[in-house]
Amino acid sequence: MNELIRTALAASGNSLEIDAYTGRLRVTDEMLLRSHGIDALVYLAVFGQPERRAAARWLIWETAQALGIHPASIHELYIGRARDRLTHTFTTPAMNLRALSYDVARAAFRAAIKAKVGAFMFELSRSEMVYTDQRPAEYAACILAAAIREGYRGPVFLQSDHFQINARNYVANTDAELTRLRNLIHESIRAGFYNIELDTSTLVDVNLPTLEAQQRVNFELCAILSDYVRTHQPPKVDISIGGEIGEVGDKNSDVHELRVFMDHYLRHIRHQPGLSKLSVRAGTSAGGVVLPDGSIAAANVDFDRLKELSQAARREYMMGGAVQHGASSLPQSEFHRFVEAGAIELHLATGFQNLLFEHLPGNLVTDIYDWLFTHAATERRPGDSDRQFIYRTRRLANGPFKQHIWNITDFEKAEIRRLFEEHFTSLYTALGVNDTAAMVANIVLTHQIHKRLEDFEIGRAPDHELSAREPAGTA
Repeated sequence: MNELIRTALAASGNSLEIDAYTGRLRVTDEMLLRSHGIDALVYLAVFGQPERRAAARWLIWETAQALGIHPASIHELYIGRARDRLTHTFTTPAMNLRALSYDVARAAFRAAIKAKVGAFMFELSRSEMVYTDQRPAEYAACILAAAIREGYRGPVFLQSDHFQINARNYVANTDAELTRLRNLIHESIRAGFYNIELDTSTLVDVNLPTLEAQQRVNFELCAILSDYVRTHQPPKVDISIGGEIGEVGDKNSDVHELRVFMDHYLRHIRHQPGLSKLSVRAGTSAGGVVLPDGSIAAANVDFDRLKELSQAARREYMMGGAVQHGASSLPQSEFHRFVEAGAIELHLATGFQNLLFEHLPGNLVTDIYDWLFTHAATERRPGDSDRQFIYRTRRLANGPFKQHIWNITDFEKAEIRRLFEEHFTSLYTALGVNDTAAMVANIVLTHQIHKRLEDFEIGRAPDHELSAREPAGTA
């Protein structure tokens, strides 16, 4: 047996073993694994030396397979929505966990188990992978380890959010930018992200005279990248692919743009199926608008427009519906309106970050803010108050302070998990996903997908071509 694997097995408290004949992993003591071993194993998967990280990530993946925890595509569920085959209406929360991912995911799974939630997903955007210092394989290991720790069973939806074309890089060197995005797609699929949101809407040119001309590069590139996903997805898996006509910006999307984009996209793709959802702009902004006192201005969501777009997506193009970003500044008491509007998915990030920063130890928060004033000073806008500056830039500290945040005391982490569990419980109820577990299990196709240690080799160059200081591009 590989010495690296022996070390990782020891870290698990020897609650796992490898069959000498088949090479398959067996869970010999699940209670020991959940009470002790998985905590040590996921820490090794995040902070160990590269070879040990790879071994720990492989063990976490194979343990999840052995326990019936499977990274999966939500495609069939969304198509079922378009065909009116679902038992009730809901909006899937898509949750970006920028820091303390393992512990926050534990709270999400615990709340999901109690409320029998099946329609929920964990995601990370291209820019977040940079400034949070979480590559796809690490994020997947944290989420799967959290599912193991809480005794969850069933499909786990991991999503690549905002896999976005960088417009400046595209203009400077089109082939290089497309190659970078293809490489990131491949890396994510390899890590178990079977839900991918493509965003080529950064190349829409509203100054052109017709909608077709404005959207041309968007639908052509989205089709090219969709075909790339289809030719690289695992056997028996139809990855859920999302496109974008706009998610945050100055002008709300309309149904005419949706039809122009989709009609031409469908003419260009070579591999079926096409998209299962489409992100739109309906009156929000990423992270919200920060007021001088640090509070967030209320979002003004056009729910009627969102409903019109979702209905067109379902009725005319057999997609699950429209996707809404940028709703963290909206009170959770308003989230039921996304369900009523037929939105298929709601992306949430900044609200989770805010909750975490509100409950981190005060001395750690002070250190983070001092670091921002020194290392993110160029991000300060003219007229910014300190609170505005901190609110907009503190996402940049998630990577540099990742281990400091992870190493807060067990007591402090337990309290944060409790608060997040309450938050997720309320969120799931507001978005109508309670009691969706059985429905998801009946519709979503899952498969055992075994990997080799070599699949987790660490050494891929970070995505440095996308600055961590560009707009977060998430809710």
